[in-house]
Amino acid sequence: MCGIVGYIGKRDVAPLLLEGLQRLEYRGYDSAGVVITSPKANGLKMVKAKGRVRDLEAKVPARFKGTTGIAHTRWATHGAPSDENAHPHMSGDDKVAVVHNGIIDNASELRAKLTADGVEFLSETDTEVLTHLIARAQADKLEDKVREALRHVEGTYGIAVLHADFNDRIVVARNGSPVVLGIGEKEMFVASDVAALVSHTRQVVTLDDGEMATIKADDYRTYTTEGSRTTASPTTVEWEAESYDMGGHDTYMHKEIFEQPDAVDRVLRGRIDDRFSTVHLGGLNLDAHDARKVRRVKILGCGTSYHAGMIGAQMIEELARIPADAEPASEFRYRNAVVDPDTLYIAVSQSGETYDVLAAVQELKRKGARVLGVVNVVGSAIAREADAGVYVHAGPEVCVVSTKCFTNTTVAFGLLALHLGRIRDLSVSDGKRIIEGLRKLPGQISEILKQEDEIKKIAKEYAEARSMLFIGRVRGYPVAREASLKLKEVSYIHAEAYPASELKHGPLALIEPALPTVAIVPNDDLLEKNRAALEEIKARSGKILAVAHQEQEKADQTILVPKNENELDPILMGIPLQLLAYHTALALGRDIDKPRNLAKSVTVE
Repeated sequence: MCGIVGYIGKRDVAPLLLEGLQRLEYRGYDSAGVVITSPKANGLKMVKAKGRVRDLEAKVPARFKGTTGIAHTRWATHGAPSDENAHPHMSGDDKVAVVHNGIIDNASELRAKLTADGVEFLSETDTEVLTHLIARAQADKLEDKVREALRHVEGTYGIAVLHADFNDRIVVARNGSPVVLGIGEKEMFVASDVAALVSHTRQVVTLDDGEMATIKADDYRTYTTEGSRTTASPTTVEWEAESYDMGGHDTYMHKEIFEQPDAVDRVLRGRIDDRFSTVHLGGLNLDAHDARKVRRVKILGCGTSYHAGMIGAQMIEELARIPADAEPASEFRYRNAVVDPDTLYIAVSQSGETYDVLAAVQELKRKGARVLGVVNVVGSAIAREADAGVYVHAGPEVCVVSTKCFTNTTVAFGLLALHLGRIRDLSVSDGKRIIEGLRKLPGQISEILKQEDEIKKIAKEYAEARSMLFIGRVRGYPVAREASLKLKEVSYIHAEAYPASELKHGPLALIEPALPTVAIVPNDDLLEKNRAALEEIKARSGKILAVAHQEQEKADQTILVPKNENELDPILMGIPLQLLAYHTALALGRDIDKPRNLAKSVTVE
């Protein structure tokens, strides 16, 4: 959530900053702003606007020239969306400008002290507090002014700072919110996400928590908030600028749904070992001896990642016969959980920066737990904090709601479950069976996507519903949970997911013609139990959409999904429900790539 872009070099900075902000629009925001200067400038020039980046661009004057600048897209926390609350924030003497991602927890206390000292605030934001602290710092160097100000701050931040008296540099700092430096030829960039950088450079340096950096046009240096130098070498981003283009699709969500066959092929590529009917997971750092010591698996994630973890836990139990469960990281980190040395903890995050997941990882590490990361972004905070892990190789996902990354994460869990299973008691023949199923996935996903026109018709019929119920049993329940979330996120229709086995224990009271039910009905050992649930709904005049491997007599419509192995079926059964959510939202005229009130990477509590 929120986005930071900065540049220092010789080029005209305003177009570069606006382009960078446009590439960060997917993160979720409600206002934007830009401030610029140059070595020859006499001060800072700023423009801010409530609304989209295009609204900011329309306000930028023609003579808005400079070679250094910082820009921001804001997602409101302290204060409603407005021009005044938009970033950057400037000090009263117009010398200091700050952009900030994160939340300053003690902002109210600091604001009261500054107000008592005569400071006049122009916004309701916590960030403006930091701006005045930097401006009032007595140090001679900008780096020391920022460091002095940060000593008073409690909370999370990723910041970039400009100062009119030090217009040859930008100073940045990180604590809990991503900051990435982009290394160019006699020019430097800074951003909260590599998406803003890759069209100009693929050489990046990712700051750690507690780390600062100074960037000049021809140099950069990194150091701790205490002042000690650090060594940060650039790495090469694997994604190219074209990965962030829409590629002929009307929305990023549509593009990313249709990228799933190729994305799943990437997560499988080079990892299957036919000789031993298992897989190679090079980053796992978990040998057979250590794997056999694992007595339980606990998977932690938030939102879609949590649902992927639920599917993963089921596959690990079924294939490896290790007790496994998933839990929201946002709950786990606050409940003083018992940390067992025989438990393998797995942190799941698409961005690798999800704050609740990262905080849970840090707490687990503090207590001596072994933690694996399952993430999409190489070099992200969770990838660095975890002992080892698995990259899901979904490629950049720009739409706020996750589709291809969810699918790739479930496939990665299938690989992990197979790996653990073959170390333990899974037979060679079962290993071959699962490998054959994994190899079928890209082609079967393509088959499902060919049904788009039929699903679009169904979506238009259900778009008028005010609420929908999603049900599934055992393997189908996490699919129902994720499908319910997708519909809520992108269409704003209220949706609830429930285990099909729990219908008689309360939810059956809701069934009526006006409440459609989406039922996940795999052709497995629970088929007849699921059909009995459909009977119960139909007997009460409920409307039913089934997602199944064969036509369901009691359903009003059935979306057919190719059959795979029982353990892998959940990976496929969610795909048509992504299209259902997409076309329902389309029929309702929603802003599909940027749903209201949501952000792509949740880096604050």
